[in-house]
Amino acid sequence: MATQVLPPPQPAHALTGNLSTPQNRPTPVQRTNYGSPIDSQMLSWLTPTTKDTPLSEIRARYRRDGYIWIKDIIPRSDVFDMRERYFQTISPTGLLAPDTSPRDGIFNPALDPTKHQGLGAAPEESARATLDEIHGCAGYHQFLAHPDLREWVRRVSGWEKEVLLKRGLIRHNVPGSKCPSGIHYDQLFLRAGDPVFVTAWVPIGDCAADGGGLMYLEDSCKLGETIEERFEKEQEKECMPREERISAFNYHMGERGHLSHNAESWAKDDGKGKRWLVADYEAGDVVFHSPWMIHASSQNSDKLGRIRLASDLRFYEEGARLDERWTKPFFHGDGL
Repeated sequence: MATQVLPPPQPAHALTGNLSTPQNRPTPVQRTNYGSPIDSQMLSWLTPTTKDTPLSEIRARYRRDGYIWIKDIIPRSDVFDMRERYFQTISPTGLLAPDTSPRDGIFNPALDPTKHQGLGAAPEESARATLDEIHGCAGYHQFLAHPDLREWVRRVSGWEKEVLLKRGLIRHNVPGSKCPSGIHYDQLFLRAGDPVFVTAWVPIGDCAADGGGLMYLEDSCKLGETIEERFEKEQEKECMPREERISAFNYHMGERGHLSHNAESWAKDDGKGKRWLVADYEAGDVVFHSPWMIHASSQNSDKLGRIRLASDLRFYEEGARLDERWTKPFFHGDGL
């Protein structure tokens, strides 16, 4: 049987129309980590930004919105080369559909998705050594050093020199997985450093809005700060030791350090009724977001069976007080 190759994606202009404004089309069905649909009134579109937007406007949007989604930063071929390397390495686990290309990353429908989850959920023990290998391999670290990515980190931040935390994370999210990334803001996991970093979320492949990509809670940076201040007051009142205070897994936290895994009920209550912003991401796009921006991933319901693959990276300005715990590559059991 010949190798299956996915049809080419729609060009960005066909997906978004005028990139300076949100799309006016209905959002696709989004599902919580538990599989229940999210009320469509709680959903809207993330606003894309083109590379030719004036830098002053890009920085102003980042400060105002807590994120900036920039189209076509990294060449598509470079992104798909990384996707292919990842799935070639992990293919012995049986993750990919038979007779399909690692470059496409199509999930094997004969498998139980709850037993083939990526980081942030509960990967099978048999796959953990392979995932550790990927995080330490030269190909992944070369991708993280991509000059176009690094140039845009400096453009968005205004820094002269950036420092990438070596604990970058590359995660796959298969269709039907019950536990993708729960609701959180990134400072929860990097409390030993100052909240002055920039996260770059890099989709490694195309990811439709119902494909398990990140969704952002609109205008939520102040809310993230308020929640963390509440945690700090509770921990101080209890005289909690510093080692526990900086942990995202102390007893004040939720499952796997997250605020919740139910995107609908949490947004309506603790989220003050704010909407989740979703997007059709394409290979080459990068979303930069604040340490306080609240976000999560929805369940992957991709109609083509594509596995969502993405990497989330944290950058500080050189000389900033960073979280030293994140200065070594990820491995299972590192406690973070």
